[in-house]
Amino acid sequence: MQRLSIANYAVWLAAWLALSGCALTTPQDDPVVLKLEEIERRLAAVERVLANGSLVDLTVQMDSVQRETARLRGQTEELQYNAESTATRQRDLYADIDERVRAIEAQLQGGRSSGGAVNVMDGGSLTPGQLPVPGGSDRDNYQAAFELIKEERYEQSALAFQAFLAAYPESQLADNAQYWLAESHYVTGQFQTALQQFETVTSRYPDSRKVPDALLKIGYCNYELQRWNDARAALTRVQSESPDTTAARLAQQRLSRMDEEGH
Repeated sequence: MQRLSIANYAVWLAAWLALSGCALTTPQDDPVVLKLEEIERRLAAVERVLANGSLVDLTVQMDSVQRETARLRGQTEELQYNAESTATRQRDLYADIDERVRAIEAQLQGGRSSGGAVNVMDGGSLTPGQLPVPGGSDRDNYQAAFELIKEERYEQSALAFQAFLAAYPESQLADNAQYWLAESHYVTGQFQTALQQFETVTSRYPDSRKVPDALLKIGYCNYELQRWNDARAALTRVQSESPDTTAARLAQQRLSRMDEEGH
């Protein structure tokens, strides 16, 4: 009887200890709770990674858009700077025809006096030494020649600027006139002649504000003439002597283009 009681007591004690062990386990120590907390921490970490990844992707996309915008802006500047599109050449042809018609009309109306100076704005022609605005100042004559550039009448503008330089070699506008004389040849594809005229800008007017643009066009002319080393030398000089300018930016674009083309 005593043995049975002791056995029963042992069973009761074991059950009590088991139950007591469960009761003594706090929620913080519960394996299930600990596992759930670990899973929550891992999910939170994954969410943070995904969120950060989205921000990185957005930043990369923004940088890409900014680079593409800068590239397109540079191409636009170069196209505007060169003025060499097919539409421009067609307008040149039209302007040339229109100029000839005006000249004929002026002759028929007696607007062209024999042996006198001829005003190009009235549809005549020029030879070196004649003035676009007879009796006008150097600024008047320069402006008349520049109007021809604006109207894309490049052959006439070349004659007008040549006449200006012959009549006003000491003018403060002489360096500008020399540059636009060269430009008149450049936009009509006369790259060798244009090259010589742009080189005159840099040699005769070394302190002119037109020197960076002239150097850029020297590079462009040599590029068109497939003189790669001379082109690269001129474009590199623009970057070194005139950094942070439109001319330097365009020079870098042409150098990058030459690298891509293997020149």
